[in-house]
Amino acid sequence: MIDALLTVSKPDLLDKNGDRTFRGLLYDYFAFGRSLESARETFASFAGLSPTQYLILIAIKNSTAEEPMGVNQVAERLYLSGAFVTNEINKLVSDGLLEKSPHPGDGRRVQLALTQHGVDQLISLAALQRPVNDALFGVLTREEFKVLSQLLSRLAANADSALKLAEHVQATLKFQEDQRASGANLSDSRKKPRAALRNSR
Repeated sequence: MIDALLTVSKPDLLDKNGDRTFRGLLYDYFAFGRSLESARETFASFAGLSPTQYLILIAIKNSTAEEPMGVNQVAERLYLSGAFVTNEINKLVSDGLLEKSPHPGDGRRVQLALTQHGVDQLISLAALQRPVNDALFGVLTREEFKVLSQLLSRLAANADSALKLAEHVQATLKFQEDQRASGANLSDSRKKPRAALRNSR
């Protein structure tokens, strides 16, 4: 394959077929991602929540007394902005699914916990989640599941810097393209007077 057409360049991501295996991985990942999104929407709808509210409740359910979750911790865990998470949490508090209390070690922070109503909602939801998640991930062995969990954690942690790089490279390429177009226009404008001068003789 022509190097200029490759969508990755690191040797570890290439093989004798160029980037074909890499592209296949992405196609499979996107397909599985769509299934996960659909399952999340089904779970959220069953509980009368938005998909983000559903994720927030699940994240807070998995917090511990030793590591209580506040708004910032939820935002970091879900890779979402603090402002967006704050709005969604306020809705969940208003609906009686979450409660806020002062953080025992930092008076400037609050910690979040499920109310009994929130717990009851998740208990009802778990009856739907269990068979669906078993079907989605049941093809994996215990060791494969551990490896996948570690790999996805690393990929997710690296994604923000990759997206910032995308914005930087995009801006650089656009600037170079504009510079080339500007140079070509300048060259054309210089040629036109000469042509006009020859025609006038």
